[in-house]
Amino acid sequence: MFKTVLFPIDESRDSRQAVETVVELVKFHQSRLILLSVVEANSDHPDAMASAEAVANLLQNAKSVFSQSGIEAEAIEREGKPAFTICDVADEIGADLIIMGCRGLGLTTEGASDSVTNRVISLSPCPVLVVP
Repeated sequence: MFKTVLFPIDESRDSRQAVETVVELVKFHQSRLILLSVVEANSDHPDAMASAEAVANLLQNAKSVFSQSGIEAEAIEREGKPAFTICDVADEIGADLIIMGCRGLGLTTEGASDSVTNRVISLSPCPVLVVP
């Protein structure tokens, strides 16, 4: 059912907590797993993923975690606004599902009521599973 799963990650606790759900779903559906992290250049948010080196390390560590569970994950690093970039990548790779933590590091420029996760839900070309 879910041939390609996109898992956008950042350094948030909620992103780390979603890993177990991702492992279970990917194994159950024998899905292709794509990890995505977005470098947010020129961000005013102090916790934004602003360093390409930090993103590269994050993706490599995540690939190792999934490898220990027997899952070969592919990694994509992009620069841009996280919500829009996540949706663009989901469309590009033909994702059947996006899995996200409910609260990541970033809020949109509009403020706390409009999180990246909420924006992805609104714009996504495929279903979004939000892990609390």
